[in-house]
Amino acid sequence: MRKEDKISNIEQISALVKEYNHFYLVDLTAMNADATSKFRRACFKADVKLLVVKNTMLHYALKGFEIDFSPLYESLKGSTAIMFCNTANVPAQVLKKTAKEGVPGLKAAYAEEGCYVGADQLSTLAAIKSKNEVIAEIISLLQSPAKNVISALTSGGSTIHGLLEAIGEKNA
Repeated sequence: MRKEDKISNIEQISALVKEYNHFYLVDLTAMNADATSKFRRACFKADVKLLVVKNTMLHYALKGFEIDFSPLYESLKGSTAIMFCNTANVPAQVLKKTAKEGVPGLKAAYAEEGCYVGADQLSTLAAIKSKNEVIAEIISLLQSPAKNVISALTSGGSTIHGLLEAIGEKNA
């Protein structure tokens, strides 16, 4: 490969790392062609970009960032594919769903500004909540006390109204 092509590939990888907030490093070598094709389709449906890269080019691309990606460097051995996504847990969920058909091996991941190394981290990564999920949970928690107060006031108001009507009917 010519030097210009290598530089171009490194710049392409760097641009993708900048564009997407999270990425996973996976090993697809244990998968046959049919399983790989199904995995690629699952990634496409989940809005995950899958890219097979050369380890040295990925290493050079990651070295160009201010973020410390050094824990991931040990994972850059053998065949490596990168899964890019803007939601931290989506690639992990795709990996879990395809576990039945010759699962691709999780090497490492960079998600929510942290490095996760090893296949044993898959459950942890799948459990990470997205920003929208956290916001929805906080809103739900904030609305709960207000709903309880409104409910108490509403039920209390109808009880008082009922009592006043009963007293009014009794006196009439």
